[in-house]
Amino acid sequence: MKRTKFYSILALLTVFMFSVSCKKKGCMDTAASNYNEEAKKDDGSCVYSPIISIIGAADTTISVATLWEDPYATAANLDGAVVMVSDVSDVDASQVGDYSVTYSATNNNGTTTVTRMVHVVVNQDSWLGDWSVSDNCGGGTGLALNGSPNVIAGGNTEQILITEFLNGITGSYGTAICQIDGDAISVAEASDGAPGGLGDIIYSGFGTMNSDGLSFTITFTWQNTTPLTGGSGTCQATYSK
Repeated sequence: MKRTKFYSILALLTVFMFSVSCKKKGCMDTAASNYNEEAKKDDGSCVYSPIISIIGAADTTISVATLWEDPYATAANLDGAVVMVSDVSDVDASQVGDYSVTYSATNNNGTTTVTRMVHVVVNQDSWLGDWSVSDNCGGGTGLALNGSPNVIAGGNTEQILITEFLNGITGSYGTAICQIDGDAISVAEASDGAPGGLGDIIYSGFGTMNSDGLSFTITFTWQNTTPLTGGSGTCQATYSK
């Protein structure tokens, strides 16, 4: 009886030792490039592709017609292999759109790739600065526009001010208050004294910015209340940089 029990214990130990010795070995780190999902025991064989860190935001927005400078990315290794880094960019900061920059790093163990998204948009910065104006708004009896106005920021990021908006007998005057929504602009209805002080020029307008951020067109509705020489109508003005 004792001998039978001894042999039973010996058989169980043999099976246990065999099962332990037969456990499949391999890399068990899921971050490794040679991770083996079937491995039951880590054998220290793990190797790693580069780790890429994007400098700055991985999703960024810039104003159209500005200079895009790639902040780039850095790559590091866990196992000391040599790294080669490259980037492929389709960013065109001169046109509104969604673009990507793809960074790749390669070492002896493989290649890692990450992407930065760059959104080129029309925003408040696109509207600011000095502009030249071509228009069919007319002279003294219409909406006489200053040919070289300056656009500055308003009270918030959705507002701009066209300063020295009108052109009169003694020079430019008036400020047009405008709301912007991306590439759309609306000019709030306003009233300025007509040249000579005999009436008022009442105006409002709406328009859009081109996708290159270098020009926008506004359609104005106006009324000049100057007696005898006044009038009303619509006209169009194109502002260009």
